[in-house]
Amino acid sequence: MESKLPHIGTTIFTVMSKLASDEGAINLSQGFPGFGADPNLLELVGKYTMKGFNQYPPMAGILGLRQILAEKTQLTQGYLPDPEREVTIVSGATEALFAAASAVVRRGDEVFVLEPAYDSYEPAITLNGGKPVYVPLEEKDFSVNWQSVRDAITEKTRAIFVNSPHNPSGYVWTKSDLDELADLIRGREIFVISDEVYEHITFDGKKHLSLGSHKELREKTFVCGSFGKTFHVTGWKIGYCIAPPEMTTEFRKIHQYLTFTTVTPMQYALAEYLEKPERYLSIPDFYQKKRDLFISGLSQTDFQFRPSSGSFFQLVNFGHLSKMADRELAERMTKELKVACIPVSVFYSDKKDNQVLRFCFAKEEAELLEALDRLRDLNRILA
Repeated sequence: MESKLPHIGTTIFTVMSKLASDEGAINLSQGFPGFGADPNLLELVGKYTMKGFNQYPPMAGILGLRQILAEKTQLTQGYLPDPEREVTIVSGATEALFAAASAVVRRGDEVFVLEPAYDSYEPAITLNGGKPVYVPLEEKDFSVNWQSVRDAITEKTRAIFVNSPHNPSGYVWTKSDLDELADLIRGREIFVISDEVYEHITFDGKKHLSLGSHKELREKTFVCGSFGKTFHVTGWKIGYCIAPPEMTTEFRKIHQYLTFTTVTPMQYALAEYLEKPERYLSIPDFYQKKRDLFISGLSQTDFQFRPSSGSFFQLVNFGHLSKMADRELAERMTKELKVACIPVSVFYSDKKDNQVLRFCFAKEEAELLEALDRLRDLNRILA
């Protein structure tokens, strides 16, 4: 059988999580929280399950969840999307990203990927007949070199994947970034697929600026988000997409044949849970404490790093210590130090190795402290 994705195997996240399990290591590799959800949210799931909300909901999601999500968007981003025509509930942000690409990418189209990049973007482009065009982010801070993006535009350019807060680096887009992108696509039929799953996880007073908050960008952007990342329930695989009516119409044509709809009682639970804004407005402080704890411990190791500005990831550089391949070091750390992480070379199309590793600090404090204690023994495996 001829593969449609011959160059793709099992994701590094699955590989490293399995290795961590096999080795009994602390898993700071795959991006999922190491703690449970708010019991109030879990009780709401039970409530709606027992009340019989277990059959198919509307294809676009229950209206109550779409309405409260629109209100949340107005509160946090300053604009009110139409719940009926612009908001769709999906089975995880990965589905939203794929459906958005399917809605606009045609055979032969070129689609920009700013790398290092999350690994689901390229398959979404390729499977829809498009060609990924890779534009590197600035190595010093992972900001966008807008001149490089501009120079890469051709008559075939159809879309661009963007991601803020950024995985793996934690870079948070600025107002200048939004303005630069708006200027770049002005007068061109170029769509934007915006991965904003870490929208509520920003630090040091930085504010997440959704592309939907920019009036000009809003007209050409699919904003893709995740309730799972926000509320520590990644296994629920519930996300959303906000886009203008015409784009949403095309998006839903794809969505209805991918998953059709999303698990019913959890939609009702989230709709009620979101009625109290403090439940998501408090998230930056919650994660900042974890980030601060983690970088405080990292400062006592031999790694070099810039504190993450967003997401629940922290990058570290070890190039001043060793020229060992990042994947080799990640595997050896898992086996010998019993701490698992992700080699950042996997986020590059050419597997470029800058001797950088990614840690997930969305874990319990005791687990982070134990991992940091083990990381102080890094020189033992670099010797």
